[in-house]
Order: sequence, then structure tokens, then C-alpha cells
Amino acid sequence: MAKKNVLQTGCRLIGTVIPVGALRTAKSIGVGEFADLAEFGELCAAMGIGLVQVLPVNDTGYHSSPYSALTAFALNPLYLRIGDLPEAAGFEADIAAIKNEFEGAERFPYEALLRAKMNLLRKIYRACGGGISADPDLNAWIQNNSWVKPYAVFRRLKEANGEKSWREWDTLGQPAPSPATIAAMWNDPPLKEEHRFWAWLQKALDEQFSAAAASLAALGILLEGDLPILMNEDSCDVWANPEIFDLNLSAGAPPDMYSPEGQNWGFPIYNWHEQSKDGYAWWKARLKTAEKYYQAYRIDHVLGFFRIWASRREENSATLGRYVPCVPVSTGDFTALGFDAARIRWMSQPHIFTGEVWDALRAGWGGAFAEEDIAAAAGKVFTLALNRIDGEELWLFKPGIRGEKDIAALDIHRAAKGFLAKAWANRLFFEHEPGQFFPAWYYRTSRAYASLSPAEKQSLDALVELRGLESEKIWEDEGRHLLSELTSSTSMLACAEDLGAVPACVPRVLETLGILGLRVVRWYRDWNTDGQPYARFEDYPERSVCTPAVHDSSCLREWWDKEADQRFFSNFLGVPSLPKVYNPGTARIILSKIATCASRFRVFQMQDLLHLSSRWYTADPAAERINVPGTVNDFNWTYRLPATIGEIMNDEALVRAVRELAAVKSA
Repeated sequence: MAKKNVLQTGCRLIGTVIPVGALRTAKSIGVGEFADLAEFGELCAAMGIGLVQVLPVNDTGYHSSPYSALTAFALNPLYLRIGDLPEAAGFEADIAAIKNEFEGAERFPYEALLRAKMNLLRKIYRACGGGISADPDLNAWIQNNSWVKPYAVFRRLKEANGEKSWREWDTLGQPAPSPATIAAMWNDPPLKEEHRFWAWLQKALDEQFSAAAASLAALGILLEGDLPILMNEDSCDVWANPEIFDLNLSAGAPPDMYSPEGQNWGFPIYNWHEQSKDGYAWWKARLKTAEKYYQAYRIDHVLGFFRIWASRREENSATLGRYVPCVPVSTGDFTALGFDAARIRWMSQPHIFTGEVWDALRAGWGGAFAEEDIAAAAGKVFTLALNRIDGEELWLFKPGIRGEKDIAALDIHRAAKGFLAKAWANRLFFEHEPGQFFPAWYYRTSRAYASLSPAEKQSLDALVELRGLESEKIWEDEGRHLLSELTSSTSMLACAEDLGAVPACVPRVLETLGILGLRVVRWYRDWNTDGQPYARFEDYPERSVCTPAVHDSSCLREWWDKEADQRFFSNFLGVPSLPKVYNPGTARIILSKIATCASRFRVFQMQDLLHLSSRWYTADPAAERINVPGTVNDFNWTYRLPATIGEIMNDEALVRAVRELAAVKSA
């Protein structure tokens, strides 16, 4: 009953966010496990924390990013406590060996640890013979979780193909298998034990996670999950249900000051029209599965329900992406403004002068070169990539060049590839479909735009602005419809990650539907006012989640040390001067001020709460980060607490300090 009262009354809570893998207890073996959440809940209850938010926990295979899952339904075997399995009796030495090998590491080695646990789980399964497979409880669980059949077939095939993407499989990759084919494979007698191994794993994970979630609920603590909006292309869901995705487009983000080429995530976008035919059954099933564990959920990149930046699959960057949905500019629009076919081509296709190719090769050749070498290299460029326009010293890309990936694959000098890739984006409009044009992100710096008269620039700018306004109406209708459908299908409280360039319609829709938005202190500022002041904490929306840091940012201590304007930050906090170093006193001042904000939930990373005690400071604050965006390495997503939960519980000063924080009244 506690969770419903909290959700119904809009109770203000202090919360903490932590990856499950970061937990550390006396029983965990090298990484946090679902069962550790029960002990973590006891710590949170002692601290007065009323909400625990975890990062995504779906199976991601041997890749550590929780936002790149192989499935929207299955849980990650990494988080299974093997010692709690009834079938694990007699394997205590094997469990101890894994613990001895991995428990001492500051951060856990994701792939090596997962392989060690999977090897032991297979050993246990084989030792049980057919006993597990014949278990009637397992049969009943499979019947109640129909997603496990295609998942088990997918995981078996992925292993058989060396963990390669399903697009690269020798069989049953492309085209996608039919439901009948998947069902036949599941029922294939020689494959029965392998498929049921994956089902047994998922049943055990479900039981352990459910038990941990129940223990938190019994303590009156809300458990909030994280649902990434997008699915990895290399996932069971895309493989088995390609019709509900648009595999021709890749989701991402448009260029900004941090990513001048934009972000191309490689994930397909949704085919919402196709999903609407069965009432968005896949999404609703996903929410129903999450509801078994969570009372609240975070919708990652909620803007994607309104509109999403998408690039063609042939592109590496997101420079020539567009919002989907979006009202295009038509050939008729250009004609009405007086542009004929030749000028439309000039605006929508990159034009390259002969001398530019030669100049690019000379500049990028490196060291001494002979003109005949340049001539030969230029000749390959013209032959393989470009078509001449009517004998002029002007060239267009060949029709076979469809994007940056095609340019990268050409057998030409690297300097020419770099030049052509840059030239590829030098256009005013991009024709994504015949007769449907969208403005390039950097269209005002394009060669075509510079060649226009002031009157022509003004008319095109007005047309682009008009289509943008028309698109915003579509975004609002789409976001309202989709989010209404989904939020009404679950009892969980919806929280949204609504960061970035947010259209005006987004907060309106979130407010109407009772979805809590996200306010990150360091970014919640009036960016258009001199000094770019922070929003006052009393002005935070009540229906919001306030946090000083997220998993993709530095923690509060590193921000204070290296990134924040401390003089302005001090004024913002209303404190004449802060200590010279970040210490528990500094942390108490900052965290207590943030706790006064009007947001319903004030959520802190556990790393930031630990700084209320001098016992838990690392030598380098950067070591406490969870992820560094734009990098792929063994550091990301492998953070662990610096001590066991029991040891942290014994830090009475820390527990008391967090309880005081939880008792802070709003401003």
C-alpha cells in the first residue's frame, strides 16, 4: 500500500540512483547482483531515502552499455546470484573461485566476469541433466512469458555465430525469420536443452529481481527503472519483429556545440504506423514486464516520442539527418518561389570544382609529392566518385554514392575521402525521398545558400520556418497520442529524460499527462540572459526530478573541482565563500541547498551522497564516473561502490548526514 500512497499523494522524496552492478555486499562475486538490492534498501531506509533508481538491467550480451540491449524483456545474467540457486548446491568452490578472482577490483571487468559466470551456469545446468528442463514450474513460467522463446532462439544463434550481429549470420539473419520458423526452432528436439537453458536463466533472474523489488516495497521505498526508448539494431526484438521498426533510418541527435557532426547512435527508429495496428502491443508488453519490479520508470530520451533525429543508414555522422516526423519542402514549393530544376539541383546536390579535388590532395598528401602522383590520385577520385556536368569544371557525386559510408569505402587517397565527406554535407537541402526536401543543419553556411540573392535567402528562410512550425504541431499531436497510450496502460509513475533542445510542446504534454520531467542543476539555467544564471530552486516545477549529476556527466565533486564557475556557484548557493577543497562540509552545503528545490523527487547519485563522509573519497574524482560519452572502453559502466553496503552502513556519520538531507524542507 505504501507505494500507491506515495504515487497518489505526490509525496516529496529524496532518492538515489545507482547501477545494479555498482552494489557490493559480502555475498556478491565481483559485481552487484539483484539480491544486493535488498541490503541496499536497508541502508536507504536507515538514511531516510525513499526512492532508488537503477540503470537499465536488460541483457546486453558481452557489451557493458546498459543502453545497448539485446532485448527489451530479458534480464542481464550478470546480475544473477548463483549461490542462491537451489541447483548450485555442491558448486560452492566454483563460486568462491570467481569471487577470489574478481572481487578485489575497484571496477568490475564486465566481459571477463560475465563469461566466468556464464561458464559456471552452464556447468550447473549440465550437471542437473534433464531435471531443470522437465521442471513443471519452468514450463509454467515459459507459458507466462512468451517473449522468452524468440529470445532463447536468438541467443543460441548469436552464440553459434560468434556473437556477430544477426545481419552477419550465415543463416536466419536476413530476411527475418517468421514466427512459425522461430516456433519450429524452439520445438526442435536437438536444440531443446540449449533453448531451455536460456529460459531457466531468465526464470531465476526474474525470481531474484522480484524478491529484491518486494523487499524494497516492504520498506516503503519506490524502485524506479530506466527504459531506453530505442532498441539496438542487433537485438532479438528487431530480429524477430522488424516490421515495427524502420531499419532504413538511424536514430541520433542533431549537431550542437559538443558534437558538431551530431550523434548517430545506429539504432533503428520505430515504425509507429505499424505499431498502431495492434494498439502498440510490443510497447505495452514491455511496460507490463517492467511493472513486475518497478513503481516508477524513467523514459530515456522522451523527445523521441514527439520527433526523433534520424539519418539514412548510409551515413556515419548525423549532419544530414532530419526530424521524423517533419513536413518536407516539395518541388512545388521551390517552383512557386521561382526556382527551376537546375537551381533545385544546385541547392540539393553538392557541386565540386575540379581544382578543389587537386587542392585537397596537395594539402593532405604529406611530405614531398610529384604532380603526376596528384594527377593519378585525382583521376581515381573523378572516375570512382564524381560525374562531370556538361564539360564544365564542375562535378556531382555519382548516383551510387549514397552517403558517407560509400565515400569511406572508395579506393582513393585518404585526403580525398576527407574532402569528399565534407563536401557531401555542403548543400542547402537534402532530398530524402523523391520530391521531398529537408534543410541541411548547416544550410546557411552552404555554397548554395551563399550564392542566393538576399530576397531568395529571405523567401527560403521563411519557407523553412513555416515547415518547422507545421512540424511542431505534428510533434505535439504525436507525443500526446503515444505517451497517452503508454502511460495509461501501466500503474507505474512516468518520469521523463527531457534534456536537449526541447520543443515548446514537450513540457505542455508532460504536464498534461502528469509525467515528471528532469532538471539537472548544472544545465537548468537561463541560457539567454547575461551570466546565464541558474534557475532558483523554488522555481523548479513540482512535477519534476531534480538531480545535480547524471550517469553521462561528471559527479558533483569533479564538477565542483574542474568544471563549475565556483565564484558564480557560490553566489547561487547564497554562501559568501565555499571551502577551498571539496570535503564533507562542501558537500553538505551543496546537497542541502539542492534538497530545498520544489521538485517532487530530489535524486542524487550514490557517489555524491558518499561525499558527506570523509571515508569514501577516491584520489581522482574522475574515477567515480559511470560513463564518459563518446568513448568505448573497459572503464565505462563498470563503477562499484568503494566498500560493501554493510561497511557503509557502519559509517554512522554518513547515515546521519543523509538522514538530515532527507529532512530538509523545500525553499
